[in-house]
Amino acid sequence: MKKIFIDGKDGTTGLKIYSRFEHRNDIELLLINPEKRKDPRERARLINESDITFLCLPDQASREAVALVENDKVKIIDTSTAHRTLPDWAYGFAELSDEHRAKIAQSNRIAVPGCYASGFNSIVYPLIHNNLISSNYDIVCFAMSGYTGAGKKGIAQYEDESRDKELDSPRLYALTQEHKHLKEMKAISGLAKEPCFTPIICDYPQGMVVSIPLFTSAMNRKYTKEDIYEMFSEHYAGSDIVKVREIGYTQAMIGTNNFADRDDMEIEINGNDDRIIITSRFDNLGKGASGAAIQCLNIAMGIDEKTGLNIGE
Repeated sequence: MKKIFIDGKDGTTGLKIYSRFEHRNDIELLLINPEKRKDPRERARLINESDITFLCLPDQASREAVALVENDKVKIIDTSTAHRTLPDWAYGFAELSDEHRAKIAQSNRIAVPGCYASGFNSIVYPLIHNNLISSNYDIVCFAMSGYTGAGKKGIAQYEDESRDKELDSPRLYALTQEHKHLKEMKAISGLAKEPCFTPIICDYPQGMVVSIPLFTSAMNRKYTKEDIYEMFSEHYAGSDIVKVREIGYTQAMIGTNNFADRDDMEIEINGNDDRIIITSRFDNLGKGASGAAIQCLNIAMGIDEKTGLNIGE
């Protein structure tokens, strides 16, 4: 039985992770006295008594928490942005490659991917590493998310009965092209430069679609939809969590909230001979956050990676 501590249990991701342990008998949760949740000595004690600690904290607080580790056997699974591009940390998206999976299994430092970055890298990493596009391709990314990705303050704003009417409509943000996931999107995918990224937040709770449009004339050769589908199918072959849908799977519209409360992801290839649209659909709180964190925990424990996850057809 593994001892688990969640530092930052009261945040959106921390609460989701905590709720997933309700019916698990293979872990023992170490709980902090609420009055001491910001006490560094008490946090340090619990971190170092644990086998695995989840960090569900802002970036700087996560860095400070890592500095509290004295027991070199403690595994840290960090859900913040702080460590995702550091070479000595495992990037927690096992399906990207055998190397990613092995590093998650072996490392004592695991960084859970960001939600937008999960969808982005699920598409762009295979395109680059299978040589369909060059690392210098000018990537444009459109993405739409439910409001739970905005954290506690954002959720409260959307769920306030007297909220601004503007919140009734989709809203573009990160207008200065400085979204915090851009560094991760570039580094993990293998791009030579950051993409042009347009995230949109919408008036529904959970679910996300990340979309990458491609001009086939700008690819390393003029690939067809069938070529691209075959590459993605092979890249994610055998995965129960990342599913590549057959061409024509969606006939008209791709909804963004269909994967709410699920921990898997689906990829679709649509378009024509000249212009291709590749989409990744998942739950921003599932495969985009707490579901990915639990999958990393399972891999680190050496058990079935789907334990405690909700995986659809």
